[in-house]
Amino acid sequence: MQLVALTPEKELYNGDIKSVKVPAVGGQFEILNGHAPIVAALAAGEVRILDSDDNRVVFNIEKGFVEVINNEVSLLIQSLAE
Repeated sequence: MQLVALTPEKELYNGDIKSVKVPAVGGQFEILNGHAPIVAALAAGEVRILDSDDNRVVFNIEKGFVEVINNEVSLLIQSLAE
C-alpha cells in the first residue's frame, strides 16, 4: 500500500506502508491493505504510520483530509500541531 502525506509546505512521508491510523472527525480509524475507498476529514490528533519494514512514524496534526483509492492513501494535512 502506498502513502503520501503532504502539508502546504512540504512532503512528510512518501512510501510503502502496512497501515496508517488517523484521527478522523468521527473518531480514529486504521487503514490497512484493501481498505474500501473513502474520503474523510481529519481532526486534531496523532497520525501513526507503520511502514513496510515495521518502523513507526508518528506526527500530530491539527486538521486535514484523507483519501483512499486502490491501496493508495493520500493525507492532505492543513497544519501540523505544535
